[in-house]
Amino acid sequence: MSVRVGVVVFPGSNCDTDTIWGLQRAGAEAVALWHEEADLHGVAAVVLPGGFAYGDYLRAGVIARFSPVMRAVSAFAADGGLVLGICNGFQVLAEAGLVPGALLRNRSLRFVCREVLVQPARQDTPFTTGIAPGSLLRLPVAHGEGCYFADDATLDELELSGQAWLHYAAADGTIAADPDDPANPNGSVRGIAGVTNAAGNVAGLMPHPERAAEVILGSDDGLLILRSLVDAATERVAAGRISAGHRPAVVSP
Repeated sequence: MSVRVGVVVFPGSNCDTDTIWGLQRAGAEAVALWHEEADLHGVAAVVLPGGFAYGDYLRAGVIARFSPVMRAVSAFAADGGLVLGICNGFQVLAEAGLVPGALLRNRSLRFVCREVLVQPARQDTPFTTGIAPGSLLRLPVAHGEGCYFADDATLDELELSGQAWLHYAAADGTIAADPDDPANPNGSVRGIAGVTNAAGNVAGLMPHPERAAEVILGSDDGLLILRSLVDAATERVAAGRISAGHRPAVVSP
């Protein structure tokens, strides 16, 4: 039986269907989780997809963090549940304090939509176990507020601890640490494309793995990330660390 992975749908989400499809290709039973319900329906992992949650009218992700479903996601994460935020989902995680740092306006002050190369910093996370060391992944980005920022002390800790799990890179594998490097699409400090929380069970990234989950799309490198998540969730269910998805998980209002 496939492991159940929930995909949160906010008003303005526009990658939820793509994410469900990508997770299905990765071997999961993907289900939609509506933002008004503080109920994860017993899923073994949660993905916050890309889009413009609540229109991003005030700031990307800032309204979504107060939605009922995020109470359940926060409780799930605090209990060790696996959570992945993609693009706008990464912004929501940062606004909710589930991952460190902030996503600011792109350094160019323009929306960027193109393919980039990223390099995982480690292979022992629930999001990278299926990726060979030293691999460069070709993934698309599409955002206006993807410039990752944190203070120097936080950045030092993220790099030291391995929480900075994904970096923008040049074709030769050199990390695009300079905000003005052409390989760094948004000016992120130290070329950071994704971070995890301290426990390593919550991760965010700006590139879209679900948009690179089949060769016909130009790349299937994103499937490596989605499959790593599905495999990690499956292992947790098999080990009895989480329900198989049939016992509802509800957070009271």
